[in-house]
Amino acid sequence: MFLDIKGELKFLRGNQKGKEGIIFNIQRYSIHDGPGIRTTVFLKGCPLKCRWCSNPESINPFPELFLRKERCDQCGQCLDICIPKAISYDNDHIQINRVNCNLCMKCIEVCPLNVMNSIGKKASINEIISEVMQDELFYNNSGGGVTISGGEPLFQLEFTLNLLKEFKKRSLHTTIDTTGYAKCEDFEKILPFTDLLLFDIKHLDSEIHQKETGVANHIILKNFKNCLKKGIKIWVRIPIIPNFNDSNQYIAKLAKLLSKEPIEKISLLKYHEWGKHKYNYLDRVYPLKDTNFISDEQIQEIKSIIESYGLKVTIDY
Repeated sequence: MFLDIKGELKFLRGNQKGKEGIIFNIQRYSIHDGPGIRTTVFLKGCPLKCRWCSNPESINPFPELFLRKERCDQCGQCLDICIPKAISYDNDHIQINRVNCNLCMKCIEVCPLNVMNSIGKKASINEIISEVMQDELFYNNSGGGVTISGGEPLFQLEFTLNLLKEFKKRSLHTTIDTTGYAKCEDFEKILPFTDLLLFDIKHLDSEIHQKETGVANHIILKNFKNCLKKGIKIWVRIPIIPNFNDSNQYIAKLAKLLSKEPIEKISLLKYHEWGKHKYNYLDRVYPLKDTNFISDEQIQEIKSIIESYGLKVTIDY
């Protein structure tokens, strides 16, 4: 049984002392989230609201309903069971009043056509460890391990920290995929149990960063520099977004800055719309509609500019 929204937030603030968290996916056989073959655990909750986000279901820290309206035949079973009367039919389409919805998820249980799905569930440390360790042989043979992603893993700090500790007890290689937006003292807590950081650098200009992500970048850059000073291994991830950070002039400026640091690798993440349909399922508007795509030629040019500063670069789609 899920808690209501206020209950989920209270839960995340440490009532369970980090023994349980809220995840929305566990992806096995991942090869782009660190070295070797890995399992990536995706945690819900993110303080950023990037306009290009391909996982909008990762932003809110509580379970949510995916609503595939095109599947509904208006059988009425969900209306009958919905106590807060949050479900209705409008112009031959099913609608959910998400303000009134208490996330009891009973509508999912009675729907015969899988119109509703829950995104996000509680999971214990032991449950995640059990699933991750199923592929221990692959990790050992490939130099892989486990990656904790999101959302932002430090949004659920205690849960992430406890996961890391348990993984290290089992001698697994650990990676944190982070936005960098967290308290410096929180980063200090996870670093002793983290082998690699996948660290997003979205934009160097704080005003532009805030406009497109909802937050300034001061704390992000501070954490980035602190982690470098401590000798933490970092792979920088750069989402290349049209009219945001794709100009050659900006890329050269960024590459020059990064070339002065002991960065092991830079991954370019080409803008795409693979998650666009999820916004419809969550009754949200996709923020970057009518945005042009980055061409293969442009991404290769960006790669070449960064490589000219002596940095190792890959393109991850």
